Amino acid sequence: MGDPDQAGVDPAPRSSGPTWTQFLTSQAKGLLACDFLHVDTIGLTRVYVLFLMEIATRRVHILGITTNPTGAWVAQQARNLMMHLGQCASQFRFLIRDRDTKYTTVFDEVFTAEGIEIVRTPPRAPRANAYAERWVRTVRRECLDRILIYNLRHLLATLDEYVRHYNEHRPHQGHEQRPPALDVSPAPVTDLAAVRVRRRRVLNRLINEYSQAA
Repeated sequence: MGDPDQAGVDPAPRSSGPTWTQFLTSQAKGLLACDFLHVDTIGLTRVYVLFLMEIATRRVHILGITTNPTGAWVAQQARNLMMHLGQCASQFRFLIRDRDTKYTTVFDEVFTAEGIEIVRTPPRAPRANAYAERWVRTVRRECLDRILIYNLRHLLATLDEYVRHYNEHRPHQGHEQRPPALDVSPAPVTDLAAVRVRRRRVLNRLINEYSQAA
């Protein structure tokens, strides 16, 4: 094979930018990720759950649930989120989402108006939104796969209780074994033989939460 230079063909350019993993790591404090989770009720009604995660802390927000997730509905949930975050929205720089057509131009504009850049994942690449995908697996394994959901109201109540547990109590390996709501260093190891431990059961005794008794 001849020399590419002699044939007038330039060599392929090498990527000089960071890899996707490096981007996620370096920008974690300013990253948001959103996605859909679907749940089938006992009446075989499919319900769609729109959620958002703050990557740095792993805090999850349930934006809304519906059986008909139109573009207008999705955009309205984004507006509601911005109102909820208020001035805190300025700490975020990027929103990761897939290429679902339900994310309309109006949806994107809600975030870009706050200075948040939209980052669309490549087609058929769910691992590019790995944090959101991981939460879907977690909520299914720990909660939804073990409960029969009757209707939208029951689903919303179940998710509200699970997200409270996830945000306020459940330790996260990627957050130094702290729950998302805890921004201080983890407490020192406690001698369980010297203290009393209190158990609190949530989600109809499905999950146990433990804390040191006063």
